[in-house]
Amino acid sequence: MPSYTYRGRDGGGQEVRGKLDAPSRDDAARSLMGMGVTPLEIAEATAAAGFEIRLQGLFEEKPKHEDILLFFRQLHSLLKAGVPIMRALTGLQESAINPGMKKVLQDLRESLDSGRELSAAMARHPKVFTAFSINMVRVGEMTGMLEEIFLRLFHHMEFERFMRDQVKSALRYPSFVIAAMAVALVVINIWVIPAFAKVFAGFGSELPLMTRVLIGFSDFMVANWAYLLLALVGAVFGFRSWVGTRRGRYDWDRIKLKIPIAGKIVLKATLARFARSFALASRSGVPVIQALSNVAQTVDNAFVADRIERMRDGVERGESVLRTSIAAGIFTPVVIQMIAVGEEAGSLDDMLQEIADMYQREVEYELKTLSQQIEPILIVFLGIMVLILALGIFLPMWDLGSAVKGRQG
Repeated sequence: MPSYTYRGRDGGGQEVRGKLDAPSRDDAARSLMGMGVTPLEIAEATAAAGFEIRLQGLFEEKPKHEDILLFFRQLHSLLKAGVPIMRALTGLQESAINPGMKKVLQDLRESLDSGRELSAAMARHPKVFTAFSINMVRVGEMTGMLEEIFLRLFHHMEFERFMRDQVKSALRYPSFVIAAMAVALVVINIWVIPAFAKVFAGFGSELPLMTRVLIGFSDFMVANWAYLLLALVGAVFGFRSWVGTRRGRYDWDRIKLKIPIAGKIVLKATLARFARSFALASRSGVPVIQALSNVAQTVDNAFVADRIERMRDGVERGESVLRTSIAAGIFTPVVIQMIAVGEEAGSLDDMLQEIADMYQREVEYELKTLSQQIEPILIVFLGIMVLILALGIFLPMWDLGSAVKGRQG
């Protein structure tokens, strides 16, 4: 994904500079506006600047998801206990273990000390705090519910981590099965079939077609294994480069949702994150258009994010959330019906929370039964592979045995 350097002004009129990743310049501008920064200049980062930043990143420990999670939880507890925010940040900085997080906390303290609001100070660290969390903090500052917002963000990030882990679990088992079958195929073709080929060569008779195909494929792998290995490495790097582009990321995220069995789990987990984020933003008073724009950046799927962006554009044109949800084409009829009821009753945030809980339960159930769903497919593929090997290896032996019996008769 391209990187952009920006210069702008925060809500307090202070000039801010930084760097963020975005699919395009327009998306970068929308992200900055969502963080409360009015962009004055946005330029694509040069290769030299990007290399320098990456080089610095190799030697600097960055704040982890757990660090941000703990930050929100501890800040909620301290503010609830009546501790002033400056003293709270000082205490968190002194107790922070991660050097990167300690540096971020120091910058937050200095920004607050210079007169900035906390949301504007957080906006100076777009790689640490998401646009969603920054907007939530801004809403908390305007409504006087800052400590409650921190608690909601803590629970939201816990849910985000849980669903992200669920997606990884859904993809891990099929990936392992495919990798194991590929390794078995390589071992058989490089070591097993050549051993049988030497035996068959001594028969002095024409081999069956299946056997000739297996031996020919095995000879090809043995003679060209170095080139095949290089091609595999090239394919991996090519795939990573392709996914790194905007179009490649979009296509790959769309393909992931169509993977048999695992795809529907990924989609449900992604939509659960969308519904939970949208419910939290709506409940906290974030306008619908701004909420959809921020939520699109949290789903971690370019295809679904594009559909959410289209929903935002539809609402911006005056359409209802229900109508834009139908046009998005990613929700089930049950979910559409729940959105219709929530919008009509004025309790859309409650219905979105119900949708998130429903998707979460479905994901947990699908993961529990994942092995049972994959086993029949695995057995079929293994059966086909064993049948091909059996026919290729044992047919010549069967022909030889029949010939020997015919001579004895």
